[in-house]
Amino acid sequence: MRNSKLQLITKIGILSALAFLLYLVEFPLPFFPPFLQIDLGDLPAIIGAFALGPWVGVIIQLIKNILHVIARSQTGGIGELGNFLTGAAYVLVAASIYHRNKSKKTAIFGLTTGTIVMSVAMCFFNFFILIPVFTNSPISMENIPLILTAILPFNLLKGVILSVITLMLYKSLSPILHMEAYKQKQAEN
Repeated sequence: MRNSKLQLITKIGILSALAFLLYLVEFPLPFFPPFLQIDLGDLPAIIGAFALGPWVGVIIQLIKNILHVIARSQTGGIGELGNFLTGAAYVLVAASIYHRNKSKKTAIFGLTTGTIVMSVAMCFFNFFILIPVFTNSPISMENIPLILTAILPFNLLKGVILSVITLMLYKSLSPILHMEAYKQKQAEN
């Protein structure tokens, strides 16, 4: 009998490494401040969360960001903290909804809800934690225009991009992540 814990750890490791590599490829979007960069590093986490459970996606997000802090951080970990909070909020909400009833309709609802929760949560995280820590200044109402005109729409757009790509890829990648379960069912029959 195969060790299912070892298989899960292996899948988390592979997805985390892929997430880290995708996180290294960042690019700015026009009309947004240069510190807001799009990357596809959340894709392995959301796909892993859909296939293996919501907390697996959060673990993948955590490992991805720890690797990024070690290898490439230019913000002393603040950018990675923001990336982790963003990704964890998105993955945890979307996958929790999807796992209640695995269907395309539920996936769409979960991804939409995850995008909204992530975007709103990042407004609060930026206002109360990230901007004050990064700028070494107290919480200030002067940051609200930046949050409402840049951070909120950026995260909404990021969520839409991730959601669309996830819907395009998940169905074809899911069998690979569930291969052991499929083989076990075949052996039982």
